[in-house]
Amino acid sequence: MNNVPEVKLGIVAVSRDCFPIELSKKRKSEVLKACAAKDIKIKNIPTVIEKETDVLKAYEEITNLKVNALIVYLGNFGPEGPETLIAQKFNGPVMFVAAAEETGENLINGRGDAYCGMLNASYNLALRKIKAYIPEYPVGTPDDVAGMIKEFIPVARILVAIRKLKIFAFGPRPQDFLACNAPIKPLYDIGVEVMENSELDLYDVFRSAEGNPKIRKVAAEMAQELGKNNAYPDLLAKLAQFEVGLTKFMADNLGASQYGIFANKCWPSFEKYFGFVPCYVNSRMAAKGIPVSCEVDIYGALSEYIATCATEHPATLLDINNTVPRDMYEKAGKKAAGYQLNDLFMGFHCGNTCSECLAGCSLKYQLIMHRLMEPGKAPDITRGTLEGRIRPGDITLFRLQSTADAVLKSYIADGEVLDVDPKSFGGIGIFAVKEMGRFYRHVLIEQRFPHHGAIAFKHSGKALYDAMKTIGVCNCNIYYNHPKGVRYCGENPFA
Repeated sequence: MNNVPEVKLGIVAVSRDCFPIELSKKRKSEVLKACAAKDIKIKNIPTVIEKETDVLKAYEEITNLKVNALIVYLGNFGPEGPETLIAQKFNGPVMFVAAAEETGENLINGRGDAYCGMLNASYNLALRKIKAYIPEYPVGTPDDVAGMIKEFIPVARILVAIRKLKIFAFGPRPQDFLACNAPIKPLYDIGVEVMENSELDLYDVFRSAEGNPKIRKVAAEMAQELGKNNAYPDLLAKLAQFEVGLTKFMADNLGASQYGIFANKCWPSFEKYFGFVPCYVNSRMAAKGIPVSCEVDIYGALSEYIATCATEHPATLLDINNTVPRDMYEKAGKKAAGYQLNDLFMGFHCGNTCSECLAGCSLKYQLIMHRLMEPGKAPDITRGTLEGRIRPGDITLFRLQSTADAVLKSYIADGEVLDVDPKSFGGIGIFAVKEMGRFYRHVLIEQRFPHHGAIAFKHSGKALYDAMKTIGVCNCNIYYNHPKGVRYCGENPFA
């Protein structure tokens, strides 16, 4: 995925001048060995930081090695000023972690006191207003620290991506989807650029691509991907033209940003002018790591992109759509074992989920739009969805959202897609999340989240939670599905 950053890790050791510097050097070398054993690629920053002038030298080394995610390793107590100054100067994803003592046989000259040093590091990070990543228990052996570094990688990938991201929005958010209309000021606060355009601009993107020689190649790729499930071969040239136009627009307009995603108006006027629905194109863009949300859902596109960065796998954006009928739940039997009926829901969208996330797919028409736009007629302008069952397996349900008063909130819930036929249309699957009924009521409804949720096709709750904390979402505004017996704030204890 060219639109998802590669994390290039570096590790710098720090040492307080009243402790042996060799302790930090030796302990860092053991961490590097442990990383190699876990196949973690990481650059060694030669300078050990004791004083402020060391910060300048280490920063030069970090820059020359093209490191974009830094581990500050307290091999001993560490100098809280210089060690946090390097984090401030680096201005990228930074993890702070500390060494545990090795043996009870060497606690005089060989004691490092990094357990204590982490407290001062944390205090000084706050003084400098630096949101560093600190693991749940940030002190450990070299093998422990290597494990923590591995867990930092998806968090760092998200943070690098966000700071170099531009969201291209086309069209005003629709009247009937005001839930998608949220203030964009918080996006600038976390480093995301937004370029808003009109629906007419989107039409110009499409028309300007007419005659582009890449259209034939993209149409051939589409035909190969769809195979025998290509019900509308005559439509592929139009769809390919739209894909080529979007791709070129992004390349021409990234500017100072490195990564791009889209939030596009997709109905009802779109179909009358473009002559198709854009769902299949959106699915193909998602497969390339370039989510295209519908209904100009800017935060939905960002949520889908963050899920993609967390997993390095295409994600999707679905409506948290409808309940599962009791008879379907009962017939599912062992396939729904361990879940109550209210733990299940159907996730649905018109056809924007990429083919590799579906258990079989075909090019179809959008049934709901067809009822509205072409009643009693053969499908024409409502063609272009990619429909099929969403493949069974682990997922994480996720969204980052601004409230009306510009406060960032997020929800995260690990779950799975069941191997049960939803017997319906669109890109659809039966999702299972423990205590979903309560989560739906006391988080999604209570906290005013909209109908769209991003789906990561891998359990990635831990990385997403840590990323949300690190970008500055208040802990009390990161919601998750509480287990049975643990009340939500506002949940009636007598119910």
